[in-house]
Amino acid sequence: MARSKEPKAPKKPQGPGRLKQMYQVFKMTKKYDKNAVWFMLVAFLVPVALGVGLAFLLSPGSIIGLILYIIAGVLGGFLAFLIVLGRRAERAAYGQIEGQPGAVGAVLKSSLRRGWMASEMPVNVSPKTQDAVYRAVGRGGVVLIGEGPRTRTTRMLEDERRKVTRVLPNVPINLLFVGPDADSVPLHKIPAAMSRFKRALNKAEIYAVNNRITSLGKSGLPIPKGVDPMRARAGRPR
Repeated sequence: MARSKEPKAPKKPQGPGRLKQMYQVFKMTKKYDKNAVWFMLVAFLVPVALGVGLAFLLSPGSIIGLILYIIAGVLGGFLAFLIVLGRRAERAAYGQIEGQPGAVGAVLKSSLRRGWMASEMPVNVSPKTQDAVYRAVGRGGVVLIGEGPRTRTTRMLEDERRKVTRVLPNVPINLLFVGPDADSVPLHKIPAAMSRFKRALNKAEIYAVNNRITSLGKSGLPIPKGVDPMRARAGRPR
């Protein structure tokens, strides 16, 4: 008897192609960041112009040389375009969740630079106002980030600073404010602000401090999980 053919597994639906994804990101960025197109255009044209200039300057009599320099300029321009697109897209995405509870956690989860350890879950939350305190450990020491107006989060940060100081008396503790105040740090600038703190810990010390600081435990309060900026529902452009 002939063996019955096993039914083939249904093919998984393929997602949109890379070019389509790039176009969708470009449209989203353009919608919420009116200046993004100009930045991307300049980023593309500068390497192209440089490649053309070098072609005529260094290889005026060589057709192959001219072509290679121009191709290199176009490729460099395309790479610069993608870099600027990625940064402006991330900034536009964070703009959609700015002011929402858990927004800082989304940044710590997706955009934190190497050498830092943090959780998208805050270590303290006000049940009444949803203001929150987040904690990160890195080469700059311990960073406590207040999410909400400075007038409400200052006391929460100071309380958390005292807790950390009791466990880690010799580790620098830095404070950041992320909220509606004029002098607060915007969401997309949190990683850059954290990298500016003076280096105080090496890699081994970062792990040791992070393990020690977990002894503080959790607050037990209702804590909102970080918002995923790439899944945030787009609102109306301002």
